[in-house]
Amino acid sequence: MKENPEVRVYPVFHSPFDPCPPKLYRSYVVPVNQYIVFQPAGLPQFSPAEALRYGTLWPSLYSPYTSRKFKGE
Repeated sequence: MKENPEVRVYPVFHSPFDPCPPKLYRSYVVPVNQYIVFQPAGLPQFSPAEALRYGTLWPSLYSPYTSRKFKGE
């Protein structure tokens, strides 16, 4: 499986008295725009049609979304 630097994982505290089965880890996504704080000169751009499909003009700011519904979680 390819690692995604945008996804952060942390262990969840589980009490011995918790009646529910534990989820050992939780994850959250850090948006790509948190890594690029300003637009550098000469940043590559998608074509207008691709930009509409991907939702951003710049490939370095594109972050694919995969629904949990299809992951089986």
